[in-house]
Amino acid sequence: RLGNTDLTVTSGFSLRHDIVSDLELSKTLNRTTVLENIQLGDLNQTNLGAYANVEFDLGKLKVSSAIRLDYFKFLYHDKLQINYQTLSETKSILSPKLNFYFEAQENLQFYLKSGIGFHSNDARVIVSQNSKDILPKAYGLDVGNIWKPFPKIILNSAMWYLFLEQEFVYVGDAGIVEPSGKSERFGLDLGIRYQFNDWLFFDTDATVTHARSTDDPKGENYIPLAPDFTLTGGLSINNLDNFSGGIRFRYLDDRPANEDNSIVAKGYFVTDFNMNYSLKNVTLGIVIENLFDTEWNETQFATESRLQNETQSVEEIHFTPGTPFFLKAIITYKF
Repeated sequence: RLGNTDLTVTSGFSLRHDIVSDLELSKTLNRTTVLENIQLGDLNQTNLGAYANVEFDLGKLKVSSAIRLDYFKFLYHDKLQINYQTLSETKSILSPKLNFYFEAQENLQFYLKSGIGFHSNDARVIVSQNSKDILPKAYGLDVGNIWKPFPKIILNSAMWYLFLEQEFVYVGDAGIVEPSGKSERFGLDLGIRYQFNDWLFFDTDATVTHARSTDDPKGENYIPLAPDFTLTGGLSINNLDNFSGGIRFRYLDDRPANEDNSIVAKGYFVTDFNMNYSLKNVTLGIVIENLFDTEWNETQFATESRLQNETQSVEEIHFTPGTPFFLKAIITYKF
């Protein structure tokens, strides 16, 4: 306690060490014979972290403040260099956060969450940055509520904002992630949970997002593949005469595939189904992915390519087809 205020203190530390040998992107013949190495090297990365969190209980208002210290050491040995060379960088960063939770009523809570983090995902970019923007910061803010207006329904909503000091874009042909400037995102999240009875449940979540680069002119500042609308949900059965399962859907709207939105990544609506029956130690089940056999693209990106009979390359959508109708049977035995 601090005076008349209850407080809870939590602290800890973390250690992570990754060793990845032969990190590679190569041109091959029939996926077996290497024709040309584009990227080839060994990665050695260490992350030490320590954090402390203090939560103050002020009755209906709870305040949580925390800070985290991270230390990184990046080592990368580029095997494509003629002379042996290991590139290295070290960096430390402090990440604070401050959250407020207010219980307006027994069934209604408001919250405000704020924090500063960092964004980085390729050691090869980091060691080539010459100590510039090694761990670019991310600033986030959430304002929302959780409301239970009736015993069997829960509603939650949130408005949020995210600013990144540096956006990163994967360049497939080069096998690297490259910096592409500052960006901001803001949006609205909505969620519903409803219990019809003891065994039937419904849930759905929707997100609306505005994502743009802040360094580029209007109309040329779209963030490729950043979704602007998503919707998920479904019906679930739990323990109905030993049956359980559900039907679920996911929807992703069309979204820009390049910076000026002249190329569009197509959205999709896909439905999955599963059903299980339990009898003592044995569970029998079926899983159906893409119940209605919808044609959809799972991975999509805009890049240049050229066919053998073409003189000029063309920038267009390249994609991995999504899973078609797929049925799987499952037998589980519990010892």
